[in-house]
Amino acid sequence: MFRFLRRRDAEVPAEPVDVPAEAAERATTFWQWWDDNLPEIASALGDSEPHRIENLVAEAVAGVHPDLTFSIEHGEDAAYALVISSQADPELRPYTDAWMAAAPAADTLWEYHDSVPAVPDPTEVTVNLRGEKYPLDQVRIAAQVDEDEGLVDVAVYHPGFHALDDNARRALTFLPLDATLGERLAADRLGRVETAEAEPEGTIGLLELRELVRELDRNAQ
Repeated sequence: MFRFLRRRDAEVPAEPVDVPAEAAERATTFWQWWDDNLPEIASALGDSEPHRIENLVAEAVAGVHPDLTFSIEHGEDAAYALVISSQADPELRPYTDAWMAAAPAADTLWEYHDSVPAVPDPTEVTVNLRGEKYPLDQVRIAAQVDEDEGLVDVAVYHPGFHALDDNARRALTFLPLDATLGERLAADRLGRVETAEAEPEGTIGLLELRELVRELDRNAQ
């Protein structure tokens, strides 16, 4: 979709601040701006001209916090989804939490996410790397649950690993996990992540991994 994913230069505060209060105030300011500018945003997207509003949205997101990124995607239930992400940085979570808490209710046009969501079915996704296609339904996972820590250690295998260099192999290791679990759940519940050069014994698929991690997360609440 329209993936902007901008990271702004951080501003260092001159003195200590009450982060939750500041985050709530900034979130309120953003949503007031969003309500005022939503007709222009919807018009630009309807015309397939997202560049008309990219800088406007980027500045508004930077007002919540300059280190946040954003993207506008196809929604799961709405036409569009506005995603603001802390990229799993715990220092930024108060800002995304406040932003999400103040968000308007989703409707048929817009829904809102405070982290990159999981795709509905990762096994239907095909990743393009180095000009080749890698179906994620071929990914196999060896998972080891540490219930005391509330984490799952995983080894990821894809039969296409052998044809990839180290950077691309690393990308194909983490992309299926993010697509399966979403940014926040992956950050919270995955422990050690390894790339398996050969398929381990007793592996599971991505949808089985999703259910395993979600169940662990529910039990850890």
